[in-house]
Amino acid sequence: MKITWSALAEEQLDKIFDFYEINVSPNVASKIVIGIINEPNKLINSPYIGQEEELLNHRNIKYRYITHKNYKIIYSVDSQQNSIKIADVFDTRQNPQKLRRNK
Repeated sequence: MKITWSALAEEQLDKIFDFYEINVSPNVASKIVIGIINEPNKLINSPYIGQEEELLNHRNIKYRYITHKNYKIIYSVDSQQNSIKIADVFDTRQNPQKLRRNK
């Protein structure tokens, strides 16, 4: 399985890094973002281990998620293309309804 990141997911990683870099330290920012980036590697051998994301059930694509600290890593599996697409990285401390954004 190949893992790819959407533009939205990459944008969220940048925002997470910027927040922690300014409010905590560059070292902490790097550790958190690297942890988020590495977490999906466990999906390569078991792509369906994540729970289905109920807030996105209305979409045609089935989304699942895994977590790293306070972040949901939202992804979909394309078994025909043998790939996993990371669609979003969502801070679980936000209002869950924000997950339904249209990007």
